[in-house]
Amino acid sequence: MNFTAIDFETANSSRSSACAVGLVQVREGVVSAEHVWLIDPQQRFDGMNISIHGITPSMVEGKPTFDELWPTLEPLLQGEVVIAHNAAFDMSVLRYCLDRTACSYPEFQYMCTYLLSKKMLQELPSHKLNVVSQHFGISLKHHDALDDARAAAAILLKLMEREQHTDPLLLAGSQGYKAGTMYAGGYTPFKSPPKKKAKKAAAPKTSGPKSLPPSSISPRQGASGNSSAWSNFF
Repeated sequence: MNFTAIDFETANSSRSSACAVGLVQVREGVVSAEHVWLIDPQQRFDGMNISIHGITPSMVEGKPTFDELWPTLEPLLQGEVVIAHNAAFDMSVLRYCLDRTACSYPEFQYMCTYLLSKKMLQELPSHKLNVVSQHFGISLKHHDALDDARAAAAILLKLMEREQHTDPLLLAGSQGYKAGTMYAGGYTPFKSPPKKKAKKAAAPKTSGPKSLPPSSISPRQGASGNSSAWSNFF
């Protein structure tokens, strides 16, 4: 039961504008360390984002930029199983910040507690972090980077306990998901393998007259005598 939960907050709609990050390390099923940093995104803050997480420009004055923080952050992620609630967002923030600062990608596997919850807790009306946290009785100060990471870690532990798994990767596999990866130069998403399409049965042959080839039907009229029928095919 070893993994690291992560959560980013951003200053604006740009994924490269990380202004806070929280990390929670779990070892043998127990929280062993917690870390949180404010980050100077060197970008504008949008009022909408401030209203969500409460972080203002004055709060990040004098705080490290992402590239200054990265030498501290990287060893905490390298080689880990990293989890996040809506990992597609947090992993994209990490990638965009690394791309913006020309830092190399670390190597780790990652999982999404949002997608796992959606698959395993289908009785819930929503699978947002606050809803799943409430379902499990997990206290949460939503959109606080550290508290969100704590909640994601607690949710994964609850899901593992429910299925009697001690390995997060085995839990993901049991639900049909393959771990996402980040590696030098690229990444793969956390996702379920595509479903195989069922083979269609061959249509029985008929002895009636052959239908006209498509080229003999007027594109203007189409099969139903109007142009809108053709627009549905292209």
